[in-house]
Amino acid sequence: MPSVSAGPRLADIAVQAGVSEATVSRVLNGKAGVSAGTRQSVLAALDVLGYERPTRLRQRSAGLIGLITPELNNPIFPALAQVIEQVLTRHGYTPLLCTQTPGGSTEDELVDMLVDRGVTGIVFVSGLHADTTADMERYARLAARGVPYVLINGYSERISATFVSPDDRAAMRMAVQHLAELGHERIGLALGQRRFVPAQRKTEGFAAACQELLGRSPEQSSELVAHTLFSVEGGHAAAAGLLDKGCTAVVCGSDLMAFGVVRAVRQRGLEVPGDVSVVGFDDSPLIAFADPPLTTIRQPVEAMGGAAVDALLEEINGNALHRAEFVFQPELVVRGSTGAARPRAAG
Repeated sequence: MPSVSAGPRLADIAVQAGVSEATVSRVLNGKAGVSAGTRQSVLAALDVLGYERPTRLRQRSAGLIGLITPELNNPIFPALAQVIEQVLTRHGYTPLLCTQTPGGSTEDELVDMLVDRGVTGIVFVSGLHADTTADMERYARLAARGVPYVLINGYSERISATFVSPDDRAAMRMAVQHLAELGHERIGLALGQRRFVPAQRKTEGFAAACQELLGRSPEQSSELVAHTLFSVEGGHAAAAGLLDKGCTAVVCGSDLMAFGVVRAVRQRGLEVPGDVSVVGFDDSPLIAFADPPLTTIRQPVEAMGGAAVDALLEEINGNALHRAEFVFQPELVVRGSTGAARPRAAG
């Protein structure tokens, strides 16, 4: 890290921010005549290069915004959190990250803590709103306390709020179509628990795609769906049953599950993608560096995070977008974990 005592080098910051040294000097000295976007670029360059911001550049916060996310083991959650925090900071708000870990604080306890601290609003990521068995009255009580909120990944008609989701059904169609074009017919699906909305939507999309593209009945599709946990271990457990049923390809509800499937395939002395093709879901950072690089469905994290913050700020400013669900299109990213199906042996 550069020595803070030596002071920031204008040339380094200018190169990092893509602006002139004169512009950097204006920002650091608090002079007028610099756009908000340029100012933000210079501040970001300071941060990236490890310099401390001059005291005069430290903004007074517009308020605290709580961000409640599940455990950070799954890289998609830190990726979403980072986007949301960046957008909030750009609007002058201070994000307060609250992580739910098994055995730690519950969502309700975290909400109480945030409200006690006077937060201006809350962003929920994959929370109880995504669990069809949960009591949704907790969100009505939160609204009654005057705290605006927005919910990511999971939709409920019982909550009057703004939701932001990826199109899980479209994602499954993309995956099945890709595998069908490679000649796969026995395609399995490895997912988390049935009670979660994203798992239900993926199941529906998978069944519809298999019926349309492979002529498979809903009953035949359901036989090749394994519900476990959204984790490496969950994927490993799901793969055992799906491989026993003759699947030559497995679509997964998360990239972590896909890693578990790859591990299970290799434990049987089989190869990915030579014997079994595997498709993940999320495309969080570092996934491209897996072995083999993982074909996956990319969640539009930047667009979703930005939309969630925009919706929350609209509500904070008194322009509520009631009962809307913003659905974002995912993208199939083809890498090395999918390949052509092997011809079936005769006999």
